[in-house]
Amino acid sequence: MAGAKGEVVLLSGGNPQIAKGDGDAPVQAYIAAMPGWKSAAGKALDALIQRTVPGVEKAVRWNSPFYGLPGQGWFLSYHCFTKYIKITFLRGARLDPLPPVGSKDPDTRYLHIVEDELVDEAQLADWIRQAAAIPGWKP
Repeated sequence: MAGAKGEVVLLSGGNPQIAKGDGDAPVQAYIAAMPGWKSAAGKALDALIQRTVPGVEKAVRWNSPFYGLPGQGWFLSYHCFTKYIKITFLRGARLDPLPPVGSKDPDTRYLHIVEDELVDEAQLADWIRQAAAIPGWKP
């Protein structure tokens, strides 16, 4: 959603407020509005997901990009916080090894991307591949 001068409003923690929508366009709008270093990290994450999961579907829901496969539900989303990007593996408890951050939801696991910390891209791609192979979350 745009502010008075057409700029995207940043919510708590710097998360872009993007209208709900299906397809690549709202996800790209979200990524473009991610503040600072997070936009480049979002572009890299989006590209990695697309390379790893051919035919991935995209949408923005609840001010977060979601990724899924037709008929299988959502397997991954992410959200900006002040100091990191939280990647949510919606069925992450089924991944091996487990993503490092737990959740109140026993089925969900997280990975935090922090500025200037290297991301193990091979491990992240493996988690994405595994997550896409599991029936996803359907709201």
